[in-house]
Amino acid sequence: MTRVLVVEDDPQLVRALVINMQARQYGVDAAPDGATALRPAAARQPDVVVLDLGLPDMDGVEVIKALRGWTRVPVLVLSARTASDEKVAALDAGADDYITKPFSMNELLARLRAAVRRTEALPMAPETTMVTTSDFTIDLLAKKATRGGRDIRLTPTEWHLLEILVCNPGRLVTQKQLLQEVWGATYSDKTNHLRIYMAQLRRKLETDPSHPRYLITEPGMGYRFES
Repeated sequence: MTRVLVVEDDPQLVRALVINMQARQYGVDAAPDGATALRPAAARQPDVVVLDLGLPDMDGVEVIKALRGWTRVPVLVLSARTASDEKVAALDAGADDYITKPFSMNELLARLRAAVRRTEALPMAPETTMVTTSDFTIDLLAKKATRGGRDIRLTPTEWHLLEILVCNPGRLVTQKQLLQEVWGATYSDKTNHLRIYMAQLRRKLETDPSHPRYLITEPGMGYRFES
């Protein structure tokens, strides 16, 4: 059974989330604040975390950072904060998706299913397990990226995007292909969603993110990886 940890201090919303998730055969644990959430997460790692940012004891971004210190479990932010800098801060900290309140329960459940699919997907079979550039190295088997001997922390969504691109070196991967592969068929037109994550990857991997050398945009079409 897929286990979901819901971190939310609104008891009515928690009840609605628990009812809807349990009806779809998810096991659900709930925590009203950050400190309470981190204890069960460490004791029994969930498969997905659904996290509010406005918690009573700490900011949700700090919870994401604490989780990313030891796990790559997908984190879906569910927040009333709509400012782009708030979204960027959460994604920079390691969140995999960001859903603003008020929200559609069906959309949340669809994104939850997509997160589960990404963690359960079989690994790709690249021609080589190591990709080395003059700026960074990617170990596809270990799912690890390093720059100058230091680990580059990537979220599962960022890793999935990068994996697809580096396994198809020099080839155009269309926006639709990336969106469907990473998020599912219902996201095939969410090109802005894709741009946000590609910008995140460039900030982490490129020496000059505004003039990328490796993660190249083909305007109106998609992206390709050049080593």
